[in-house]
Amino acid sequence: MRLGVLDVGSNTVHLLVVDAHPGARPLPAHSHKVELRLAQLLDADGAIGPEGVDRLISVVQEAMQAAEDKGVEDLLPFATSAVREASNADDVLTRVHTETGVELQVLTGAEEARLTFLAARRWFGWSAGKLLVLDIGGGSLEIAYGMDEEPDTAVSLPLGAGRLTAGWLPGDPPDPAAVKSLRRHVRAQIARTVGEFTRLGAPDHVVATSKTFKQLARLAGAARSAEGLYVQRELKRESLEGWVPRLAGMTTAERAELPGVSEGRAGQLVAGALVAEAAMDLFGVETVDICPWALREGVILRHLDHMPPT
Repeated sequence: MRLGVLDVGSNTVHLLVVDAHPGARPLPAHSHKVELRLAQLLDADGAIGPEGVDRLISVVQEAMQAAEDKGVEDLLPFATSAVREASNADDVLTRVHTETGVELQVLTGAEEARLTFLAARRWFGWSAGKLLVLDIGGGSLEIAYGMDEEPDTAVSLPLGAGRLTAGWLPGDPPDPAAVKSLRRHVRAQIARTVGEFTRLGAPDHVVATSKTFKQLARLAGAARSAEGLYVQRELKRESLEGWVPRLAGMTTAERAELPGVSEGRAGQLVAGALVAEAAMDLFGVETVDICPWALREGVILRHLDHMPPT
């Protein structure tokens, strides 16, 4: 069957269309993505303003038309931290439903972490042993750890690259003092959670997902996305530590010229790099493997798992 997953994230609204059935690997058929940056559209009261809601509705309508055009039989729509944490979330969800017919399921941070973990587990398999999974989104950082398909522990922290950029790094390039302040903040937040994971023992395999980690790995020499999903890609902490001060000293335009860095993400790459470096350092990780699958694939896999046999 042809499934669509509609991900209303903190950075983008992304429709992923796959051909899938229970027990099979979902095969991507179409991708429709619009950068909306909801995490940066919150007003002083934490609400998504009228223009932001109008734009969200328009983008969801575009995605629904794309889903219809591609023959999607079943749509799985969900929203993450930007909508979840908006002070007017209920009003936004009601308007989206009323005007588009789409009822967005708002995932909790823990659900995001668990579903991303499921995707990583299926990608790497049981031979990966105890997995530690790191995922940096626009609004939050998810960390999950476990032996099975359901993690033993999972947390979500408000350390997304878009959120931190908007709140901490307004300059271009950012002020060095602001970068230092953000570095301290990020490390303090992550350090509070480390003990919850280390008591479970050392992981056998550390995996990173998300556009931020993929771009940082590309900067450090990983293969281009054009070379395919099955090329092994990794990011070493030593390489990342060398890139962080370089990125912080660049303007957004200069970062956008770097290999693998998209124009839309260049502005928030410094914050993302600080989070990635802090997570790898505080968890004692020298190298992470980059996983092509993440939250969207986790949502699809969980849906397929719960389908009745034909």
